[in-house]
Amino acid sequence: MKAIIFGANGQDGFYLTSLLMKLGIDTIGVSRSGNFDKTNIISFDEVSALIKMHQPDYVFHLAANSTTRHEAIFENHETISTGTFNILESVRLFSSQSKVFISGSGLQFKNNNLPISENDPFEARDPYSVSRIQSVYAARYFRLLGVKAYVGYFFNHDSPRRSERHIAQKIAATASRIAKGSNNEVLEIGDVSVVKEWTYAGDVVEGIWMLVNQDIVFEANISSGLGYSILDWIKTCFQIVGVDYTNHLVVKNDFTPEYKQLVSNPSLIKSLGFSPAVSFESLAKMMVNGDSFQ
Repeated sequence: MKAIIFGANGQDGFYLTSLLMKLGIDTIGVSRSGNFDKTNIISFDEVSALIKMHQPDYVFHLAANSTTRHEAIFENHETISTGTFNILESVRLFSSQSKVFISGSGLQFKNNNLPISENDPFEARDPYSVSRIQSVYAARYFRLLGVKAYVGYFFNHDSPRRSERHIAQKIAATASRIAKGSNNEVLEIGDVSVVKEWTYAGDVVEGIWMLVNQDIVFEANISSGLGYSILDWIKTCFQIVGVDYTNHLVVKNDFTPEYKQLVSNPSLIKSLGFSPAVSFESLAKMMVNGDSFQ
């Protein structure tokens, strides 16, 4: 069996590649960075040539710049939206047996600060959401044309491979450095009462694999539904290293968060047998310790 992963150099691409290799699946990783195939996802000619040549059993579209900034509007559109069309049309024309996975996001749904399900309405509140929503409709359209196109909606998920651009890693890495002697370091955070989902990326890719290997559900939240506040994460990380967080936390009172809660209802994916293995506390410990980027 063979798979192509677009976005192989990201966190999710790393864990998905590891999973597929363990299963004995020949994997072609595509990324504009790192030691990967350099097929340009925004070029139909390049994408179609790659898919036509390899005739993969699976194609995974994980490539994206995960930012809601307006300045990324064209990059989001090209990578997420155009990339999705290029993959789906290439499969339709040249590799009809391929199953296609398109990554979605909890951010593309209308958020009423309640657990979000797959049937909740979309809301185009930023360029990132616009691109994600368009990709879902593209997948739905191509399913009508016979392509097995799956969509997995991701909520916050982390691992030691995250950069400090992501708040969970920023907090975990700061706690670790302070425990090692960086006593004057200060952790500046906005609204620590915001509730997010905390799921291990390695568990999420197990959910992706489960989703694409059945033919009943084609869109699902791939998530744990575990909602904790940012302050809960701070307390847990600092407790692990034995440091009083109150001596190092500065809350920015002028900060306005995008949402007060972003948590999923994962009942659909769990009905397929998905059960995340890594707890909130275990994920915090993993990230504080680094764990060799496992």
